Amino acid sequence: MTARRCLGTALLLGPILFAWLGATGCGVYSASSGRVDESLKRVAVEYLENQTPEPSIGTELTDLIIAAIQADNTLKVVGEEAADSIISGRVVQYDLKEAFARGDLTVTEYQVQIAVVLSFVVKATGDEKFSEKQFTGVGNYVLDDPQGTSEETAKVEAIDQIVRDILAQVVEDW
Repeated sequence: MTARRCLGTALLLGPILFAWLGATGCGVYSASSGRVDESLKRVAVEYLENQTPEPSIGTELTDLIIAAIQADNTLKVVGEEAADSIISGRVVQYDLKEAFARGDLTVTEYQVQIAVVLSFVVKATGDEKFSEKQFTGVGNYVLDDPQGTSEETAKVEAIDQIVRDILAQVVEDW
C-alpha cells in the first residue's frame, strides 16, 4: 500500500486504525542517507497550534508527522524531557478556494490549501536546524465527482504533501 493511501486511510478512519495500518505494512518510504547527527537522534514533536477555523487540524497533522518520523525509523520520537531536539509550530492556513469554473461561472472544482510553520531546534545548544519554515500542501476535488473525491480527500492529499516535505527536511536534508 502506498504512503499516500496509508496516510489518507488513517486520516479518514481515525487514529486507532492508524496504528493497525502501520503494523500491516503501511509506512512512509524514506530515502534517508543515514547521516543523522548522533546528538539529534531523539526528537520531541510538540502538538501544533491551530490558527485556522478547521477543527482538530493541528492534532491530525501532529499525529501524522510523528507517525511518519517513527515509520522512517531514523529518529526516535520521545517526550520533551528525553529529547535532543524539538519540532514545534503552528497550522497557519486552511483555505477552500475555487479552482476551476465552467464558462457560465459555475464552479466545478475546489482546492484545499494548508500551510504549517515549523521550527526544529537542538535542545542543548538552542541551535536551529530551521526556524519558522513554511510547509504547504494542496489537494483538489471535483463537485459531483464519480470517482468520489471530496473536500476530505483533498485535505488528505494536502496533508500528505506537508508530512512528506517535513520528513524530508527533518531526516533527509542534513
